[in-house]
Amino acid sequence: MNTVADLREEYKGQLLDPSNVNPDPIKQFDTWFAEAKQAELPEPNAMSLATSTQNGSPSQRMVLLKAYDQQGFVFYTNYTSRKSQQIGENPSASALFPWILLARQVIIEGHVEKVSATQSLQYFSSRPFGSQIGAWVSDQSEVISSRSILEQKWNEMKEKFKEGKIPLPDRWGGYRIIPRRIEFWQGQENRLHDRVLYTRLGEDWNWKRERLSP
Repeated sequence: MNTVADLREEYKGQLLDPSNVNPDPIKQFDTWFAEAKQAELPEPNAMSLATSTQNGSPSQRMVLLKAYDQQGFVFYTNYTSRKSQQIGENPSASALFPWILLARQVIIEGHVEKVSATQSLQYFSSRPFGSQIGAWVSDQSEVISSRSILEQKWNEMKEKFKEGKIPLPDRWGGYRIIPRRIEFWQGQENRLHDRVLYTRLGEDWNWKRERLSP
């Protein structure tokens, strides 16, 4: 007998209301992100990224947030990957931070654009040697016949770049999600969860705050 329906957790978090959050959702995110790190959650910068094709067929995967500021939320990937192809067709995305141990979620929806080559290079140069080589090796999302192909290519690239600085691959770089909506979700008892939605008003970065029903 499947017992999935019996799995249940009772949540009890800090009360969340439009009146007690920061008027700026980026600053509110900064507070929650700092608390997620302080709680030593595993990879608090991991987010589920949802994209879709031009006709609306969706897909999602976990990626790592690598920067954020008033302009948006940045992650890096292969520009020939499935997610990148979908972003090319439909430059909108949603990202979800699943901070389960704190009974919290943050959901971001917005327009997606590439970051500058300068910003991509700056981040790429900060990555460990093996990760830099990996960006050259992987044709992300392409079908391969075996892992040995990856290992052979990795050894070839390691030898090729052993003497000098590893250049930024043309097919690799960052994207920025420019938020239109940001929701903060706090689990509460009896499934009466607190949800606060920020909606961006126009292009001047003013935000409306509203409480949503759980």
